[in-house]
Amino acid sequence: MSDRLVVLNKDADSVSYIDAETGETTATVETDFNPHEIEISPDGSRSYVTCSLGGSLLAIDNERHEVVDRFEHELFDFPHGLAVRESAGELWLAATYSSHVFVFDVETMALLEDFPTYQDKSHMVTFSPDEERAYVANIGSDTVTVIDADDRRIVGDPPVGESPEGIGVDPDTGRVLVANQDDGRLSVLNPETLEDENMALLGETPIRVMLSPDGRYAFVPNRESNDVSVIDTEHVRDGERRPWEIARIPVGIWPGGTVFAPDGERAFVANNKTNDVSVIDVDAFEAVDRYETDLHPDGIAYLAR
Repeated sequence: MSDRLVVLNKDADSVSYIDAETGETTATVETDFNPHEIEISPDGSRSYVTCSLGGSLLAIDNERHEVVDRFEHELFDFPHGLAVRESAGELWLAATYSSHVFVFDVETMALLEDFPTYQDKSHMVTFSPDEERAYVANIGSDTVTVIDADDRRIVGDPPVGESPEGIGVDPDTGRVLVANQDDGRLSVLNPETLEDENMALLGETPIRVMLSPDGRYAFVPNRESNDVSVIDTEHVRDGERRPWEIARIPVGIWPGGTVFAPDGERAFVANNKTNDVSVIDVDAFEAVDRYETDLHPDGIAYLAR
């Protein structure tokens, strides 16, 4: 079986499994209302999906293509960002409007712990390269919450730009890259000092940060300029290594979820308003194909076979 893209269709309340080579939809799974974000289990057997307006977390069997588990909670007020902490066997989830973080056992989906960030609209979550820290982007308070992942202890809430949403970590330097929607700027947090060190400009309404497998590039989809900013994480400017935009790739309308193939040669961007996925040649920084999806594709993952 060839590799699959797993694409969430927000307005169709469904998940599409798409052949990564041909663009053919091979299976479709119905979900709860408004699926937003997705993570694949470390063994590839399950997809975890947050249904933000449905107030649930789903586990989907990737072989049988069916929902096999569901979790709901009174504090699941727009459950959204997901990240797997593989070293600890954990799945972390950020619920936006309750500003709560939930920690699950990644195999059983049993709830291990939940706690507040004490910030406003905690939306996306990611980890440091050693997975000892979690970082949560808070859209409403213009901050990033830094959490000791073992102790579940908040160690800082450094300010960034306006309405931070997308967040990723450079695997080489540990720098935290944050896409700020309202000022079109990339914040770069020093992992030691937690200071914002950079002023790189992006497109209009940047909403995600996805690092290539080797960490060389970060792709940032810009929702309202319909393109993807290419950030060179090894760019040297004024004698210092500073992540910098080196290209913009036109894609479809309202790009959102973005993922790289494991070999880093291609990237895939879900275009919310053209109902398709752009296929990007990473070496050429060029969109070379489009795969049709259902209504309003957004969250996307790559399922390697």
